[in-house]
Amino acid sequence: MTQDTTSAIPRGTGDEEIDEWLESWEGLVNQRGTLRAAEIMEALRRRAASNSVAQPKVTTTDYVNTIPADQEPAYPGDERLERKYRKWLRWNAAMLVHRAQRPEISVGGHISTYAGAATLYEIGFNNFFRGQNHPGGGDQVFFQGHASPGMYARAFLENRLNEKQLDGFRQEASKAPDGLSSYPHPRLMPEFWQFPTVSMGLGPINSIYQAQMNRYLHNRGIKDTSDQRVWAFLGDGEMDEPESRGALQLAANEGLDNLTYVINCNLQRLDGPVRGNGKIVQELEAVFTGAGWNVIKVLWGREWDALLDADHTGSLVRIMNETLDGDYQTFKAESGGFIRDNFFGRSPETKGLVEHLSDDDIWNLKRGGHDYHKVFAAYQQAVNTTGKPTVILVQTVKGYGLGTTFESRNATHQMKKFTAADVKAFRDRMDIPITDKVIDEDPYAVPYYHPGNDAEEIQYMLEKRKSLGGFLPNRKPENSKKTLPAVSDKAFSQTKKGSGHQQAATTMAFVRLLKDLMREKGIGNRIVPIIPDEARTFGIDAFFPTAKIYNPNGQNYLAVDRELFLSYKEATSGQLLHVGINEAGAAAGFTAAGTAYSTHGEPMIPIYVFYSMFGFQRTGDAFWAAGDQMTRGFIIGATAGRTTLTGEGLQHADGHSPVLAATNPAVRIYDPAFGYEIGHIMRDGLHRMYGEHDLGDDARNVMYYLTVYNEPMLQPAEPEDVDVDGILRGIHRVAEAGTGAEAGAGDRPQAQLLASGVAVPWALEARGLLAQEWGVDAAVWSVTSWAELRRDALKCEAEKLENFEAEPRTPYVRERLGSEAGPIVATSDFDSTQPDLIRPFLKQDFATLGADGFGFSDTRAAARRHFKIDAHSMVVRTLQLLADRGEIARTVPVEAAKKYRLNEVNAGTSGTAGGDS
Repeated sequence: MTQDTTSAIPRGTGDEEIDEWLESWEGLVNQRGTLRAAEIMEALRRRAASNSVAQPKVTTTDYVNTIPADQEPAYPGDERLERKYRKWLRWNAAMLVHRAQRPEISVGGHISTYAGAATLYEIGFNNFFRGQNHPGGGDQVFFQGHASPGMYARAFLENRLNEKQLDGFRQEASKAPDGLSSYPHPRLMPEFWQFPTVSMGLGPINSIYQAQMNRYLHNRGIKDTSDQRVWAFLGDGEMDEPESRGALQLAANEGLDNLTYVINCNLQRLDGPVRGNGKIVQELEAVFTGAGWNVIKVLWGREWDALLDADHTGSLVRIMNETLDGDYQTFKAESGGFIRDNFFGRSPETKGLVEHLSDDDIWNLKRGGHDYHKVFAAYQQAVNTTGKPTVILVQTVKGYGLGTTFESRNATHQMKKFTAADVKAFRDRMDIPITDKVIDEDPYAVPYYHPGNDAEEIQYMLEKRKSLGGFLPNRKPENSKKTLPAVSDKAFSQTKKGSGHQQAATTMAFVRLLKDLMREKGIGNRIVPIIPDEARTFGIDAFFPTAKIYNPNGQNYLAVDRELFLSYKEATSGQLLHVGINEAGAAAGFTAAGTAYSTHGEPMIPIYVFYSMFGFQRTGDAFWAAGDQMTRGFIIGATAGRTTLTGEGLQHADGHSPVLAATNPAVRIYDPAFGYEIGHIMRDGLHRMYGEHDLGDDARNVMYYLTVYNEPMLQPAEPEDVDVDGILRGIHRVAEAGTGAEAGAGDRPQAQLLASGVAVPWALEARGLLAQEWGVDAAVWSVTSWAELRRDALKCEAEKLENFEAEPRTPYVRERLGSEAGPIVATSDFDSTQPDLIRPFLKQDFATLGADGFGFSDTRAAARRHFKIDAHSMVVRTLQLLADRGEIARTVPVEAAKKYRLNEVNAGTSGTAGGDS
């Protein structure tokens, strides 16, 4: 990828005037330095623009270091000591994985990523990364997932981990409590890791929204985060993930100069080159430059400085520009002589540049990512850059220092163990005092190395971390226990009243509750409403004029709707995160806000409202990572259901999100029917996350997923004897069997109708039809959570195996329904999988009605009749089950089906019109 690059212009072009200008320019560079030359270039560029002189649109620069050698700051540390213990780190990280490959264990691991990135981390650990005890609050560091052995190796030298724990790598249960997780997993190691990063692409986008959240907290006056920085260590192959690049403009638009990307450009992904026929560094430079980032390239070590300085013709730079990544990878897998012939040998000028070097000298020309001076200079410039985020593109060698069988090989990512000969050669390169005899005795039990706490190098390392505010990675468990005031009854009073004679969708009931919660003293300012570009759909546009939309730049334009009551208003201190058409960004913002209790010691309550179809289906992996990071908050799937959106059609018809959500153990899933149910569920969530209780972190570290609908209906007032426990545990009865004079009359057949969400009114309608037209008494149950009922039942079964001598506990769903008379018919506006979640735990005849398959555009009533989930379908299915039981004649359900024209979609009546889509 050499197009759009600048090239060194060779002297002697035959144009005398150009020669004079070039001679003058070179004199300026030689006498005044590159910094002054850059200032003059910028002045000339501005003057050229003012005179309408065309300028080339340069998106990439030459394939050389961005920071010239004469602008590099002096390295502040003791490079001798740091090099010494960096070797110990490399050794211990490699042995950690190698020992985990013992034949009786063989749990895997990755050696090469950290080997190539060790310098990148060590420059940060020794000079930049501030721990959580730093007066400024500390930095947030997103460590590259596959580099985890290096972080464990450092914690070992810091005496935070011991040998027993290192030997527990990837054996978390079998070596408990000494097991170590494979990758950064906060939920598995809650006092060590802060961010989960190995689901590639989520680290980049989450780090951007973490940096945004830092500014959000600062601009809203919740916490001074001005001295905190976010560092994200990423792979060049990882940058192909859409999430890796999808939010770059946000970081630039908001001027997030508190964010630094360090992209480890080893030019390899898991199976081979990232861009064998191209140049990934140049590609990424163009992308980040275009997105408005500050780009720093660190490609060549200090050994190259003299060669580049002697490159008067520009031939070396030209070859650097033209060489493909696949060739750069090959060079580091070959020899110095091979590089001399196939790289420098491409022109007489470059061949002459290295005539005085031996093949070993050429081999030792390092890539920039392995040079302390070059990496330090880049980090220093990054932290001093204002007004924009910085990306550092660092060229490294994957498997660096591990030997010729590992370095730069296509298979190096999957190589997890050494031969005895490999171990000995690696030992010699790392200067580890272990004898051949020890290695030969058991090549899989080669010891780790620690020189003792009194060693000069260890004391130096510890002092560096102490001066920077403590160890990293690190997560403070005490932050998890911070609480917020309990919410007053007043905040929930509206949900208890119902909607009277007016119809209101559950979305509206939720929004009214949210408005009252945001007014609540003690927690209102802690709520972070997050919405993609659908606020008006959900009725949240009413918050625009008061809570305002967060924008660090304020609102500098004259709004077109400024005279309207619900005008669009942005503010530096705005409370709403309006992320645009960007569900991935919203999920990342939700994660950053929902973990502020840990990262900042500031409990925040994110409430993310979105089209339910575009939640767990589109961003399920992000919610899984949020669960791993122990995010707390509310996820609101609005405009839920497969049939409620009428005209919107297939791609908006959500019939499965609660089922998908149920696979995430960190999410409590609710499908409430009424506003008062929503009130109790939200109150319970707030209490679990931040209330005064001793239920433990497992209870606190949860996300609540609520489906809400846009279909208008009469919201009933909360009954005086409301079963709050049932609402929270997953089921409560909303209507007894029978209706009016027929209730409980004689020996009439009995049935149980189960429904959730928008389907509860159909069940109530079916109850009336069964009683009045067919002589059947049916009770109606609102199943607020099919998933929670299933989890409780499964837990009961697990307890039987764990406590096999104890009296088994009865699942709650069986406790409530087990003795109820008659068959059960269950329906919802979702896939039949949802009601089926509880079927195995009930002994009654059980029929499931579900909106299976794809959605389509039509009226609500017609769609429900098509799927046969409506009131009349419930009636017919109930009669069929009663006929199967011999309680009514077999002709009855046939008669009912004909009467209701069950196979005619135009005969459906369940559901109302109206409601915004």
